[in-house]
Amino acid sequence: MFSFFKSKPELKTLIPNNFVDIHSHLMFGIDDGAQTKEDTKAIIESMKALGFDQAITTPHTTPLVWDNTREGILAKYDEVLQVLPKEAASLKLKVASEYMMDESFLQRVLSEKLLTIKDNYVLVEMSYINPPIQLMDILFHLKSNGYEIILAHPERYNFYHKNTEMYKKLKKSGCKFQMNLLSTTGYYGGHVLGAANHLLNNDMIDYVGSDIHHMKHIRGFDAKIQIKEVKNLEKAIANNVFFKE
Repeated sequence: MFSFFKSKPELKTLIPNNFVDIHSHLMFGIDDGAQTKEDTKAIIESMKALGFDQAITTPHTTPLVWDNTREGILAKYDEVLQVLPKEAASLKLKVASEYMMDESFLQRVLSEKLLTIKDNYVLVEMSYINPPIQLMDILFHLKSNGYEIILAHPERYNFYHKNTEMYKKLKKSGCKFQMNLLSTTGYYGGHVLGAANHLLNNDMIDYVGSDIHHMKHIRGFDAKIQIKEVKNLEKAIANNVFFKE
């Protein structure tokens, strides 16, 4: 535990040598992450420099915004492997998707095989404006269809910041929580930092992810962490080794 007077470490110093990132947007031209081949190359090289051992990148599947398909994502992954073979191999690059839970997602769950991070572990997110009306039905059907649910960045959903009991309800519904590493530095603002503190203090964070989209996110790893519960953060970081291949 860090004392009041002891300086907090920079986020990048907490990345272990065997770290497996399970949330990023580094494939070019497929969503709001990397836009060019050069962007992808720079991000991968920077992640390696930070100490990342492996990355399972997760382009958005967000209808009407980033209307990606399983086939389209896999095709882009093959393209990245072809045009940046050295870089992709250095990061042991794999691919999944980050699925938006909206009114169309339930039909997707029932009609197709989702791109998972590993085995049956699927990464899902919600709108930052409000949760889906069918949220509990979606979670129920995900579990009923054999998926293990990883909810991306629960600390970033402002509508839960004053309704923290909902975090407990999501946990009871079978959600595992993936916190964004940059949330621990205050990168997304004080409210998100407060939620990150709450979740870590209550030992509710299962995994972490970089959610890297661009070089500004890379530079964010130079900042010092601001959260209080460092031990639970380190435990969540260590848990990511589960996804190592």
